[in-house]
Amino acid sequence: MSTRHPIELRDTQGELRRFHRRVVVAGLAVLFGFSLLGLRLHWLQVVRHEDLATQAEANRISVLPIVPNRGLIVDRNGVVLANNYAAHTLEITPNKIKDLEATIDALAELVEITPVHRRRFKRLMADGKRFESLPIRSKLSDEEVARFTAQRFRFPGVDIKARLFRHYPYGELASHVLGYIGRINRNEQAAIEDSEDAANYQGTEYIGKLGVEQRYERELHGLTGFEQVETSASGRPVRRLSASPPTPGQTIRLSIDIKLQALVEQMFGERRGALVAIDPRNGEVLAFVSKPTFDPNLFVDGIDVENWKALNESIDKPLLNRALRGTYPPGSTFKPFMAMAALNTGKRTPGQITMDNGSFVFGNHVFRSHGDHGLGAVDLYRSIVKSSNVYYYQLANDMGVDLMHAQLEPFGFGRKTGIDLQGEVTGVLPSTAWKRATYKRPEHQRWYAGETISLGIGQGYNNFTMLQLAYAMSTLVSGGQRHEPRIVREIEDPVHHRRVSVPGTELPALPLRTEHVAAVLRGLQGVTLEGTATRVFAGATYTSGGKTGTAQAVGIRQNEKYNKARIDEYLRDHSLYTAFAPVEAPQVALAVIVENAGFGAEAAAPIARRVLDYLLTGQYPSEDDLALVREGRVAAPIGTPRQAAEVPLPALGPAPEQSVAGGPTAEAPAASATAGPSPAGASAVDAVPAVPPVAPPASAAASSPARAPLPASRPAAPGPFPTAPASAPRR
Repeated sequence: MSTRHPIELRDTQGELRRFHRRVVVAGLAVLFGFSLLGLRLHWLQVVRHEDLATQAEANRISVLPIVPNRGLIVDRNGVVLANNYAAHTLEITPNKIKDLEATIDALAELVEITPVHRRRFKRLMADGKRFESLPIRSKLSDEEVARFTAQRFRFPGVDIKARLFRHYPYGELASHVLGYIGRINRNEQAAIEDSEDAANYQGTEYIGKLGVEQRYERELHGLTGFEQVETSASGRPVRRLSASPPTPGQTIRLSIDIKLQALVEQMFGERRGALVAIDPRNGEVLAFVSKPTFDPNLFVDGIDVENWKALNESIDKPLLNRALRGTYPPGSTFKPFMAMAALNTGKRTPGQITMDNGSFVFGNHVFRSHGDHGLGAVDLYRSIVKSSNVYYYQLANDMGVDLMHAQLEPFGFGRKTGIDLQGEVTGVLPSTAWKRATYKRPEHQRWYAGETISLGIGQGYNNFTMLQLAYAMSTLVSGGQRHEPRIVREIEDPVHHRRVSVPGTELPALPLRTEHVAAVLRGLQGVTLEGTATRVFAGATYTSGGKTGTAQAVGIRQNEKYNKARIDEYLRDHSLYTAFAPVEAPQVALAVIVENAGFGAEAAAPIARRVLDYLLTGQYPSEDDLALVREGRVAAPIGTPRQAAEVPLPALGPAPEQSVAGGPTAEAPAASATAGPSPAGASAVDAVPAVPPVAPPASAAASSPARAPLPASRPAAPGPFPTAPASAPRR
């Protein structure tokens, strides 16, 4: 029996329709896909063509900044005080290194990398950015460069670069004037990025920190250049396409004479102090000395911990610019200005007599004078020549503190002089308003009449810088003419060598009567002829005037006498002297202090005499004389003086290649018309914790129960007679 299979009928037409639909859908999908691709291509190739072409070109071409050469700093005679030199550095870009420690270990087999270098590199990496190139070794030798170059293929992200380093040829000489440069820290970087100079500092890693380097940073930096470099896929430069050269920084010409500066620093020796000499005719600073000094070369590539600790913790505070920021009681050098104020206000006439019996009694307090004897009848001339304390005690009492403040503030006391250096302090010229603003407790804000007395002899709350004292003397001897002091004399364009003078701003003259000025200047000249500086200026071939001062570093009890031998060095009196010359047409006014050195005529005045000899007669002290000046054991010059023009320039410091690579970085503080008198023939040579703005340390005053410290930056809580000297300062 046969079985029949049913016949299967296929819907051929239906299958064809479904197939056609599928083909159409697939075709539409493909068309849609190609349409999207076409639109994307149109977007990339047409709409964003220029932008993407620029990006592609940027991937192929790198624009690199070219840091300009930093400008030179020279003295008034063209002697180079700060220049640059090139050296190789081994640098690492951290984000290009997988194992940083292993890479550094491998590099240490080729070049010397000490633990100090490693710590310094980590410090820089913490302060910087990981994609920046950071040096791990500076100032490589030629042999080290050759060894690394031969093995360079092993170290992607490591390279050798040639960089410029700042160099100060004379080392510590004039360091407080020059300042130094150091790596830009985060705060400085933020300030630069917010300024209009941001583009000009691309690629710059160093900036001026103190002194002229800081104040004239913009002029010294120059203009950054740029170069276009074609790079490979790995980012390595292949060839230079174009370049815009940088413009080097301008040359800064100072008003100081480096030979005179060196002479003054040599006369100070190991002693602490400051000296400022100004040309009263135009405000040019002829000498600006702060001792002790420091070597600015230590800071150029990051100062090592040991040197930083030695500088920062030294009891002598070498980082403190004493001429600009050290404040001191002026002692008897204040008396000529008190005399000028007395004449201006009519409180005294030149011939008016005050009886000096050796002491001045106010209430129950006795203000003593020079020892136990008086000077008898004293007029204005004798009050300056013999330095009568009683005369000025009485004068201060008659004037009152506020009148004294009003008369003396225009001379520059208690305010900034406007010198072209940053960091100047105001000092303290007291007044009742000042005391109310200084103290918080009402009973301390009150001004006591007894506090006024000691102000007349430059003690009490009075605290000024040597810059202020020299500026005041310059104003007085010029008859009231005032010029803002200037350290920089000229700025020279390095391309066209054009010089532009930088004169000090001339301020409104003080209304001083000619006969009053003449009366005070006669007294100042008398100091050198028959007064306390007679022995020092014996044999001088020019006329000069001056005033000695001996200022207490700390007070003594009323019944106690000053005994230098029994007092710790840092508690002894300061030696001061102010001077001007020649009397008939002053060309220089100066102020000098030698800390804890005793009488003004013993330590400070001999230094001033030799500065005037140098400036006015071109004479340079003999070696024997210099040795005795450093010890405070000579008055007038001894031996045969030398001609300043024949004395060689100061000895240069170590050459740059002898410098040791920097240790761990430690940030230190951020603590001029007529040519002045200068000896001819000076040849040109080619080439942090903050420091307190107060008087230098007086050791631990508590160690001497008989002496209490006087006020410095902030006076102690006042009383009826808080600072009146029981035993008056020596003259």
